[in-house]
Amino acid sequence: MKVLLLNGSPHEHGCTYTALSEVGKALQRRGVETEIAYLGVQPVAGCIGCGSCAKTGRCFRDDLVNEIAGRLDEFDGLVVGSPVHYAAASGQVTSFLDRLFYIAGGKMAGKPGAAVVSCRRGGASAAFDQLNKYFTISNMPIVPSQYWNQVHGNTPEQVLQDEEGLQTMRTLGENMAWLLQCIQAGDQAGVARPQYEPKIKTSFIR
Repeated sequence: MKVLLLNGSPHEHGCTYTALSEVGKALQRRGVETEIAYLGVQPVAGCIGCGSCAKTGRCFRDDLVNEIAGRLDEFDGLVVGSPVHYAAASGQVTSFLDRLFYIAGGKMAGKPGAAVVSCRRGGASAAFDQLNKYFTISNMPIVPSQYWNQVHGNTPEQVLQDEEGLQTMRTLGENMAWLLQCIQAGDQAGVARPQYEPKIKTSFIR
C-alpha cells in the first residue's frame, strides 16, 4: 500500500511539509509506503475548461499534473497539504487539484483522501473545508482525525511546538493506515466495491 502526500506549499521543507511528514511517519510505522510530491515554486496554470483532456486523458499543459495523473494507480490514498492563504488553500494547490480531478477524478473513487492545512493563526477551517470538497465529489472516503487536520506556526520549529496539531497528524496517519487495511481485507474477503450508475448531469434550467 502506498499513499501520496501532496505538498502544496511554495516552501519545500516548511510548515506544511512538517505536518505531512508527521502523517507519513505514522503511516510508515503501520507498514504503508509514502511519497511526498512537491509542487515547486513555479506558477501552476489553472484549468481553462477546454475539454481536451476528455479526448486524450491528459492536460494539454504537460507538467506535474499529467505526471501525477498518470501514476494514480500506484497510490491507494491521498493526503493534500496546503498553507492557509487568505483563509483558503494556496493558489498553486488549488490550480493543481482543479486540473488533476478534472482529468482523473474517476480514478480517485475508493481511494481514501485527507486534507492537512497549516496556518499561523486563523483561516484553517475554511481552507480545510475547501480541500475536502475535492474528495466528496469523487467518491473518496474522507479520513478523519481527533480534530480538524491543522497545525499552527509560522516556522517549522514553531509547528514542532504544536503538540496537539502534531498528535492530530499522527492520528490521521493511524486512521488512514487502518482504513487502507480494512479496504484491502474487504477486497481479499470478496466484499464488492460500490457499483456506480452512469452519471446524470443536469443544470438548474433542465
